Amino acid sequence: MIFSSFTFLLLFMPVVLLGYRLLPEKAKRPFLLLSSLVFYGWGSPGWLLLLLYIMGLDYAGGLLIARFGKRKKAILAALLVMNLLPLVYFKYAVFLRDTLDAVTGWRIRMDSPLLPAGISFFTFQGISYLIDVYRGDAREQKNFVRFGVYLSLFPQLVAGPIVRYTDLEAQLNRPPQTDIASARLGMRRFAVGLGKKVLLADAMGRFWKLMSADLPAAGALGAWLGLIAFSFQIFFDFSGYSDMALGLGKALGFTFPENFDRPYRALSLTEFWRRWHMSLTTWFREYVYIPLGGNRRGEARRNVNLMIVWALTGLWHGAGWNFILWGVYFGVLLILEKKYVLGRPGFERTPGWLRQAGTYLMVLIGWGFFAGKWAVFPAMAGMYGLTSPRAALNCLSYLPILLLCAGISFLPKLSLPGRRFAAPILMALCLAALAAQGYEPFVYFQF
Repeated sequence: MIFSSFTFLLLFMPVVLLGYRLLPEKAKRPFLLLSSLVFYGWGSPGWLLLLLYIMGLDYAGGLLIARFGKRKKAILAALLVMNLLPLVYFKYAVFLRDTLDAVTGWRIRMDSPLLPAGISFFTFQGISYLIDVYRGDAREQKNFVRFGVYLSLFPQLVAGPIVRYTDLEAQLNRPPQTDIASARLGMRRFAVGLGKKVLLADAMGRFWKLMSADLPAAGALGAWLGLIAFSFQIFFDFSGYSDMALGLGKALGFTFPENFDRPYRALSLTEFWRRWHMSLTTWFREYVYIPLGGNRRGEARRNVNLMIVWALTGLWHGAGWNFILWGVYFGVLLILEKKYVLGRPGFERTPGWLRQAGTYLMVLIGWGFFAGKWAVFPAMAGMYGLTSPRAALNCLSYLPILLLCAGISFLPKLSLPGRRFAAPILMALCLAALAAQGYEPFVYFQF
């Protein structure tokens, strides 16, 4: 089930929000756990087995780490392997097979498994819980239902944000009372996220699909505008999901960490990655970069640690060399930026709009790697000419919404009047758009 479907919007969400509000407190958590399991298993009931496996494993693992403190390192190591095995199989087995085939010439026969939605998110969330219990940063959760709610909470189950157990521990143990004001604020945030997804991201995705289908015909104009559209698609799609997740959480009385902070207004790559997918950046900092030594062992070791983190970040996003290259690209640029750019007088004197434009250009090139459409780069360089008449007409027809996305992404945030009416208007527009064009899966469901 996805947020931008009639099943969710007109059936599941109203029933769950109303039921959660009306039920007595003792029944709220079991109801929320059952609702989350129904949500995840709606389209593919078999995926529930995987989620329940991770849930049972990490619940028992937390108890074992707390119970057998002298052996907790060995227990944690075994648990990490058991958590990562499904992720490796479903997400990376075919990639490893194809890589071995290319290098060795072997022909390994293996069916391609269907990737369970959000497997990377709830796997990383479970791992963070185990490590926090191991470190003593969190107490083990002895109540299975509460732990199940933490790991499977449907607003952020399949596309984040990645929530640390310490962020929700108090809320799980003593769930806050929901009220009309919180529900109203949550639904307003949900409506904004749905609008980002249905009205902006999906339109940008259609334009990018048109341009990337025939990049030589798209030419320089189509390639540039198409890749810019892809950058807007992935931002509004993912930040839209995060808005919906935070809004639903608010309506249920939960507070999740923010995941985006207008990243395309960043003035450096370092700032960009403090604003983009903040929960994943935090996860890699806390559970990979710092344990590797962070920046405490000199510049050379710091650079190695950064490259490891960014190679893994790329691999987390997808099983393909384009994703690894995307991660390495940003790792190299961030190292160079820290050494030669940040804090330099010339950089600090550069006008903010120029730094913002330069940062966005580097990010845009990175999205070209991410998309894996290699012909986009020669097309952008003009090797196929300016454009074709058909591509030019497509560019012209999508130009208004491109400009709207650019304004929202790059300009200062405006406070608009009539905000109390924004949610119902956005919901109505989104329902009309969904009725006319259907719904598209969220980009980050594949991660």
